[in-house]
Amino acid sequence: MSESSTQSQTELALLTGTTPKAIKVPDFIEQISNCDFEAFFRSEHARNYLVVDAKDEQNGEEHSLDVVLDSLKLFKPQMEGYIDEMSRLSIGVAALHAFIQVNWTGPDLTFAPSDVIYTSDNQALSVSKTMTDQQLNSASIAWLALGGEPAYHLSKVATFLYIALRTFELPYQTIPSIHWWRLRGGRIHREVLDEPVIFSDADFPAVEEFANTYLPKDQPDVLGRYRIEKGLMHHLLKQDKLAADEFAKAANVMGLQYELTGVKGRKTKFQVADITQLVLLAKGRGREDSISDPTAQSDGTKPEDILPETLELNDDTLLETTQYTSTNSSGSSTFLSDIDPNNQPALHPLDQCVFLGLCLHVKNTSPQHGLTTEQMIPYVSRVIAHPQNWSVHTMSLLLRSRLEANRTRTVERSTLQLQALIDQMPTSDSTVPQRLQYFHQIALPSKWEMEKELALRMIGLGVLKSALEILERLEMWEEVVHCWQAMERHEQAIEVVKDLLQGRKEEADAVTLKGKANKQRVKGPMDRAREAKLWCILGELESDQAEEHFQKAWEVSSQTSGRAVRSLGGYYFARGKFAEAIDNLQKAVEIQPLLARSWFILGCALVREERWEEARDAFSRCVVLDEEDGESWNNLASVYLRLSSASRQKTNVEDVDPAKVESDAVWNNKRLAFRALQQGLKNSYSNWRMWSNYMVVSVDVGELAEACRALGRVVEERSEKDGKASVDVEVLERLISAVTRSADLDESSEKEARPSNPNEGLGLYARLDGLFTQVILPRVSDDGRIWKARAQLLTWRRRWGEAIDAYSAAYRCEVVSEAQLEVDLEKWREAVVHVEEYIDVLRNFGPKAFMERDGAEGSGKKKREGSWGFQARSVLRTFMGRTRDAFEDEPEWKHLEELEGEIKHV
Repeated sequence: MSESSTQSQTELALLTGTTPKAIKVPDFIEQISNCDFEAFFRSEHARNYLVVDAKDEQNGEEHSLDVVLDSLKLFKPQMEGYIDEMSRLSIGVAALHAFIQVNWTGPDLTFAPSDVIYTSDNQALSVSKTMTDQQLNSASIAWLALGGEPAYHLSKVATFLYIALRTFELPYQTIPSIHWWRLRGGRIHREVLDEPVIFSDADFPAVEEFANTYLPKDQPDVLGRYRIEKGLMHHLLKQDKLAADEFAKAANVMGLQYELTGVKGRKTKFQVADITQLVLLAKGRGREDSISDPTAQSDGTKPEDILPETLELNDDTLLETTQYTSTNSSGSSTFLSDIDPNNQPALHPLDQCVFLGLCLHVKNTSPQHGLTTEQMIPYVSRVIAHPQNWSVHTMSLLLRSRLEANRTRTVERSTLQLQALIDQMPTSDSTVPQRLQYFHQIALPSKWEMEKELALRMIGLGVLKSALEILERLEMWEEVVHCWQAMERHEQAIEVVKDLLQGRKEEADAVTLKGKANKQRVKGPMDRAREAKLWCILGELESDQAEEHFQKAWEVSSQTSGRAVRSLGGYYFARGKFAEAIDNLQKAVEIQPLLARSWFILGCALVREERWEEARDAFSRCVVLDEEDGESWNNLASVYLRLSSASRQKTNVEDVDPAKVESDAVWNNKRLAFRALQQGLKNSYSNWRMWSNYMVVSVDVGELAEACRALGRVVEERSEKDGKASVDVEVLERLISAVTRSADLDESSEKEARPSNPNEGLGLYARLDGLFTQVILPRVSDDGRIWKARAQLLTWRRRWGEAIDAYSAAYRCEVVSEAQLEVDLEKWREAVVHVEEYIDVLRNFGPKAFMERDGAEGSGKKKREGSWGFQARSVLRTFMGRTRDAFEDEPEWKHLEELEGEIKHV
């Protein structure tokens, strides 16, 4: 085997945590794969790099991380070839996994960072007292703050994460896989922050290039690991659609075949009839045992003996698992149709990781962005059915706990299962290699995040005291404040924050750092990011001093706190100070560009200041970050429409017709507004205001079929409350005009089966006819204009009898039901016009309606010819008899008498 091939296999061994049997890897790689971190860090290999420069050994004062740790030989940029680079990379990998073991998977390490960092005279820092572990940890946490977001201050052995991240930043020349390790390190770094921070523009392209160039195509599991991890990163950054795409690619490259289908079965103990149940049929590709798996047990222990406890449901109605009574799935593809739903083959842990990745967006309700909550249950159940690995099984139980949290019959198991998962972390019931083997391919939360989730679950159940105890122990002060507020003890919430800021209440790391347990209330050290966060919380609690507190947060953070300027921006916006709000929110999105809410408020402030192009850019960022934000799509459309009018002032183009430039700009912006509303309505289907805007814009851009659909949705949403006001009659009349202005209906068009243009003529007619009969008239039948619009449409279609019926309904709405007809002269005069129009309709359409009925009834009994005349005389006589006493002397009465004479003998 060539040297380059051996080097590549060594890098893959580090990436996968497994060692190929075909080659001999260095001992330090074996130590990392076996997770023997103490032996690795105490080895001569690591000690040569973890040495503090002699001239800096005496500068071990508190928070002098940049003086002491920065002087490690490990961080010297001059590297001497592949062996030197691989040695440094291995230290970074070991440090990263040691940090993960302590804060994620457990159990705790048997050594501390100060035990494996040495002075120039070969003494450990813990022996020389140069820096204590708490000093190292506190300074490392301060360094880990990124983008104005503080790192969790009770993270253990944060020095190892610092070492890992600094090591991954070195200028490697012969290690292509460094890009993948930077991705892994960056993900863990963001997991310890309050909010995830965006990666640099070069990070994803670099790791993608590495994957395409260096990852072996004959090892699909390696490619699958990469795709899964990239999907997890997208999920962390709340890009769930991109994440789902990556998980699908992972399944494809690893040869995982799966299908969500239906099979007859039962979920309850007393169910009599079998009904179709969702089931996930899945089968992975066969894998050869070509690697040495460090998770394998040499003592004969069964896998189920070293896995997390799976709690039983023990419900008096629900079965533990769905029992499928049929082995034939409904509509299953042929390659999975032979699988028995009750006895499916076990899946490889990597295949299970794909399914768990697809279920991370637990609250998703849009099929466009992945699986919905109901669809996730079969995926999680498929993984739980065949446990293969400690971490993967832990993740599957956690996801099941989340899915069951809002169901009455499962909420108890959900909470107890979460507690059991937390309790198992410190134990040694499974080996560390097994816990870390697939850690990078799952989104397992840290220990403190799982405990926080348990506390929030308890708050939802009303167990506030127990939740408060957990949150105070975790020193998650923002959640503690929310808990006090839930108990309606606002003053206590304020007191907690003020005690922390004034030193009357100390955090655990400050007490430990002082090295004494006295009760003297002296303010301990607190990094700037955490102090700024507390000032922001206090500003939210004390609204009368909010501006002062937010400004203080901005100052103590040395102008790095994104939350401080976000809060200031929101404060000024709520008070109508839009210029000040814009200034602060622009700083906020520059510091932390991943928060859609900041972009949204910035866009609204820019709209108030009529800075349309900047507002467009802000709302565009909103919808990029959250495609389901219908309100942002609506605002973006509004801004495009504003830009249409503003573009008229920017047409000074030589040699080009200004009118044409203006027309093109207006049209393009309206078209963009149409598309924005179209996208937004996918996630705001019940928002009638958006539908109303969409209706108007659709008319403007000529999408009349969409305008018709939008009008129907507005009526459906508003009619119950607003009645006929829910129908935009002007838009309705424009739609009818688009139908009737097309060519006259003739025999050829009558026979046309599929009209080519849905926005005019017969193409639009069918939609309008359905709009009337199925949406508008069943809900709104008391408006004459609507009935006349219906009659106009029927007249174009030559449905004479139905047209007369529609005009008759219009007459009843406008004349017959008018209560003021006998006392209001103006209303009477309007009614006279309606009567004349109605009689003209009967005179013109009556004979045609008779012929239409004659042809339809065939040999049936015919109505007498001239029946329309009888109806006209009856209408006129009734109207004149009703209003004779009040208005017989008016000039219009003579017209009515003349009209009576004209139709008397018809």
